[in-house]
Amino acid sequence: MDVNSKIYVAGHRGLVGSAIVKNLNSKGYLNIVTKTHSELDLTDQRAVQDFFENHQPEYVFLAAAKVGGIEANNTYRGAFIYENMMIQNNVIHQSYVHGAKKLMFLGSTCIYPKDCPQPMKEKYLLTNPLEYTNEPYAVAKIAGIKMCESYNLQYGTNFISVMPTNLYGPNDNFDLETSHVLPALIRKIYLAKLLSESKFDAVVSDLKAGNIEEAKSYLNGFGVSADRVEIWGTGTPRREFLWSEDMADACVFLMQNRNFSDTHNATEKEIRNTHINIGTGQDISIKELAEAIKKTVGFNGKLNFNSSRPDGTMVKLTDVSKLQSLGWKHKIEIEAGIERVYRWYIG
Repeated sequence: MDVNSKIYVAGHRGLVGSAIVKNLNSKGYLNIVTKTHSELDLTDQRAVQDFFENHQPEYVFLAAAKVGGIEANNTYRGAFIYENMMIQNNVIHQSYVHGAKKLMFLGSTCIYPKDCPQPMKEKYLLTNPLEYTNEPYAVAKIAGIKMCESYNLQYGTNFISVMPTNLYGPNDNFDLETSHVLPALIRKIYLAKLLSESKFDAVVSDLKAGNIEEAKSYLNGFGVSADRVEIWGTGTPRREFLWSEDMADACVFLMQNRNFSDTHNATEKEIRNTHINIGTGQDISIKELAEAIKKTVGFNGKLNFNSSRPDGTMVKLTDVSKLQSLGWKHKIEIEAGIERVYRWYIG
């Protein structure tokens, strides 16, 4: 890419997409095309075709996706597989049809088996059954990886797939019903702190509730009160977290400096697992994460772990040796990241 290249960032308002746009701008890339969902529905095949015909992007970051936590993935199974496959099929195919020089497809490490050996290497893809709660989403993302691989092998395209670990950062989703664990914990613990300090106006404002009683009733459904915060599971599962702006930097680095040919050994008879894990290679337990957030927020109440709720996969750590061999390593550690995203949220 050069600074005048036309770059399309799909999903530019999301956690990853917004960070990619910010990173590109910081490096002098200003010819960036973005469309909101109301302007371009990526599940609409004809609309996506028309967009590519009209704009002819040279480089494409496919960060648009339907995402959510355990509850959302398990509840909206049909929506997650349908919408994600439609989005990626349309964008990847039209990138090929209209001769995009390079595309980056962003997936998730949930593509790996439930009982995957740790840390998770790229070669472990499709070796065992997936975690049930997010199986539809994972299947969609695996299809995206294989679509990029297959188009590269059949049509000579230059499409790269990257699989980020759990991301957090500015523009994250803090909705208590659909967010991932880290932003959900930040908001829960922050609201509990406000309740403990009798800052009821701030609670009402944060939740856009009618009054404090309505707000308290809503929060009670999530196990949040002035003296405690309930957390799903035992707290023992371990998770890896990557600052979203680090993720964006990795994506831009790979688009600038690496190609599909760098992701595999071309002499192999079967070319597969060409995707690249993006993460830190370090993990933390949910209990340790919650305690770190509690300390950062300054909440003095209790953290109650509800063992009747699902833990999900117990350990989920990426092997990032492939990424590091390609020349990139993360910069922001989890403690600094928690502080940054908390300050961003309270604004």
